[in-house]
Amino acid sequence: MPQRALALAVLCAVSLMVVLDGSIVAVALPAIQNDLGFTPSTLAWVVNAYLIAFAGLLLLSGRLGDLIGRKRVFLAGLGLFTLASLLCGIAQDQAQLIVFRFLQGAGGALASAVVLGMITTLYPEPRARAKAIGVYSFTQAAGSSIGLIAGGTLTQLLDWHWTFFVNLPIGAIALALAVRLLADDRGPGLRGGTDVTGAGLVTGGLMLLVYTIVKAEEYTWSDARTLGLLAVSLLLLAGFVLRQAKAHQPLLPLRIFRLRAVSGANTVMVLMVAGLFGFQFITALYLQRVLELDALSTGFAFLPAPLSIAVMSLVFAERLNHRFGARTVLVTGLSLVTLALGFLATVEADGDYARDVLPALVLMGVGFGAAMPALMGQAMSGVAPADTGVASGLINTTQQIGAAIGTAVLATAAASRTGSLLAGGTAIPEALTSGYRTAYALSAGLLALAVFSATVLLRTRKVQEATVA
Repeated sequence: MPQRALALAVLCAVSLMVVLDGSIVAVALPAIQNDLGFTPSTLAWVVNAYLIAFAGLLLLSGRLGDLIGRKRVFLAGLGLFTLASLLCGIAQDQAQLIVFRFLQGAGGALASAVVLGMITTLYPEPRARAKAIGVYSFTQAAGSSIGLIAGGTLTQLLDWHWTFFVNLPIGAIALALAVRLLADDRGPGLRGGTDVTGAGLVTGGLMLLVYTIVKAEEYTWSDARTLGLLAVSLLLLAGFVLRQAKAHQPLLPLRIFRLRAVSGANTVMVLMVAGLFGFQFITALYLQRVLELDALSTGFAFLPAPLSIAVMSLVFAERLNHRFGARTVLVTGLSLVTLALGFLATVEADGDYARDVLPALVLMGVGFGAAMPALMGQAMSGVAPADTGVASGLINTTQQIGAAIGTAVLATAAASRTGSLLAGGTAIPEALTSGYRTAYALSAGLLALAVFSATVLLRTRKVQEATVA
């Protein structure tokens, strides 16, 4: 395998490992709860601690890559993620696991934030870059589904500790190869002055925003605590934007938002991931609580989605983007995903997996596998080499914010609908299914907004060509 292709494989393997970790632990949560004595409310922090650190540090990590070198930041993040995975696996109590999950999220942010920027530098040729982004997009699109399969398998055949230990050999091998294969890139360094104030504002604002979103399910969106925390987080982020307009060396140069492809792609990413991440959570509940599948069967029930994504993103995406343009492929792919979610909004309490779920998973995989490479290409098109790290961190940040919003909003909508029906005497399976249908309909609405945004914000021919070029 040529050295450049092997370097791409290392970058994508690490990216896949980090994405997997967001979902692989989800299936193991009941076992973790039983072993360490978590309550239902504290158990959520096994997921939330990782998500808050990961989402909050992505943007800062991307800019650090531009300033001190993307390879350095990548290696530091990979090392921290691997060490934290070991610590999570040997955690003896609740506090240890939550702290180590936060460290794991921080390491994941450092490593993930610079990967897309490194790929665009590694592949400057248009056609080769499009193929490489297709491979990377597969890791982003299919990672969560693969994580559910891996989590169910490891938990059922071994125990929950192995959902963390599985990262150790992958991380160690990737670290050894990355040191040798990835080119050194020094960057201008921190001597010119680092925007410490901006870093504090955006990291604090993003962490508080994600914290507010994940706690909203417990407190409700109308609660004074939720509204107060939301207001503070938005004030911090507004202060960050004002700071970036005046800073000598801004953490996030606002000039990149003048690129229509960048601003439009990040808008579409939030809407798309909000609908799809919530869909995954809701579908897992429907399969287990209504169709009564066990954890392992639930994981494998998702398998058609990553397989369809793999075929589209690895085989057809680059050809489709080259022939029809990224915007056309993106809008078509998102439209297919919207149709799949609309189909799921008709599921019944006496449903059947092969009839009611499988066709939607295949259709969704095809659409998402086509849309994700086109969207990632848009997010990096026209970005100056000095800003590729921050642009990469930005698109990953919007992805995580979308995931947090989607999970919180859709879970709340489903629970509210189910609760009102149960209070009226409706049977449990019918009440649960009605709640899930409500969530699927909301997901379809979010994807429809993503289609509209892609059509309007990415409508010029110039943007389409810049994506391929």
